[in-house]
Amino acid sequence: MMQLKRRNFVAALALALVAGVALGAFSASRAELRRPPLAAPAPVSPIPVVPVQMPSQGGTFASIADAIKPAVININTVSRGAGPQGRTPFEEYFGEEFFRRFFGEVPERIPQRSLGSGVIVDPTGIALTNAHVVDKATEIEVVTLDGGKHRAKVIGVDKKTDLAVLKLDDGKTSFKYARLGDSDRIQVGDWVLAVGSPFGLQATVTAGIISAKARQLDQGPFDDFLQTDAAINPGNSGGPLVNMQGEVVGINTAIVAGGSGIGFAIPSNMARKIYAELRDKGRVTRGWLGVSIQPLTPELARSFGSKDAKGVLINEVMPDSPASKAGLKPGDILLEFEGRPMEGTGDLQRAVGFFAPDRTAKLKILRDQAEKVVEVKVGQAPDERQAQQQRPGGGRARSMLGLEVRPVTPEIARQLNLRSTDGVIVFRVEDGTPAAEAGVQRGDIVKQLNGQTVRTMADFERLTRDMKEGDPLTVLLQRGAMSLYVAFRVGRG
Repeated sequence: MMQLKRRNFVAALALALVAGVALGAFSASRAELRRPPLAAPAPVSPIPVVPVQMPSQGGTFASIADAIKPAVININTVSRGAGPQGRTPFEEYFGEEFFRRFFGEVPERIPQRSLGSGVIVDPTGIALTNAHVVDKATEIEVVTLDGGKHRAKVIGVDKKTDLAVLKLDDGKTSFKYARLGDSDRIQVGDWVLAVGSPFGLQATVTAGIISAKARQLDQGPFDDFLQTDAAINPGNSGGPLVNMQGEVVGINTAIVAGGSGIGFAIPSNMARKIYAELRDKGRVTRGWLGVSIQPLTPELARSFGSKDAKGVLINEVMPDSPASKAGLKPGDILLEFEGRPMEGTGDLQRAVGFFAPDRTAKLKILRDQAEKVVEVKVGQAPDERQAQQQRPGGGRARSMLGLEVRPVTPEIARQLNLRSTDGVIVFRVEDGTPAAEAGVQRGDIVKQLNGQTVRTMADFERLTRDMKEGDPLTVLLQRGAMSLYVAFRVGRG
């Protein structure tokens, strides 16, 4: 069967060459076989053709699959929630996927079992997987290729990139492991293998190519996915995407619902940085400039005296921020960050986010039609500073209001048909609290507190900061197309 396929391939290749189709070069080494044209036209400067990777000699991926499979693990988790609850109409309509998409997590209601994959990247048993695979897990069991079962604990989780680091057997066992490759060197058209446990089928290997790079999926500011047509299915999450050298170039993380053959992986270079921080510190610290930015359109570029639309436009500088202290101003066009060109807003968000706080970065900006270099001492992202302050003790404190809220992003507003992003969305209502008994539901939009307008998270925090147990609270909610008031006394339930 394999021999027949190879003959067909050779025949098809020959036919394509006769028809004058430029296929490039196919080889095992990415660096050979550049065929001359059939006819010899007048000499022209040759166009370099980057050869596409093919399986190793013999037309098979077997050696690569054999090398990577021992490092790939099947992850079985048990998550326990607060107990059974009825689903709200909002949840029935939008489903849990709404919360998973926008907030990276879903409040668990009942004990759940789930399956995922991972890859061991250190012989002491340190493994990479997706955050959503192990999120809220109370028990984690890992199964290796040889059928061995191992206990695993979470070293750290970074929900913003959907990555997590596990340690198997408390580091007391030696494991086969895979190397992290350089995802920047992978090219569209290169062959890759996806390895994992789709639908619980352990050590499943599928092959495809890199279909695109730097894909943005509106999951957050750090979107930078590799797209592949190697088959990825539920259960593959957290498993490796591997190049023809057997190196991990991505961590499989998402698929397009109903989109056959479209999967996405977190690039290994991003995973490497997150892995190192989670392994060493148990958390990720991100840089912060304190600016608001927008894309630089050709019209805006002309109005600010720029010759082209390269860079990002600063439209606001926050008081007392690193950017403010460095002298950045609204109207500055940021061209480079640490020597890297900034071609879009995502470039700057990723560059700053992955830059270590308290270090100085060099920024090239365009101001008044002149380029200049500005040095900025990058700060730490405010939301992470707050998270650190709230983290002591390990558990989540039971809030006085019994509510957990999140910002209403433009994408959430669009999904819910809201006229603006004013307000905050209720993400979690704690069981047995006055808020829950008063009827506040997950998915409600908080518009007012005691008659005071709530437009942002800062408004919500300011209006609730000084509340004490027993204080009366009247909340104006938007639920779908209707508005309603609920009233209760603040308390822990």
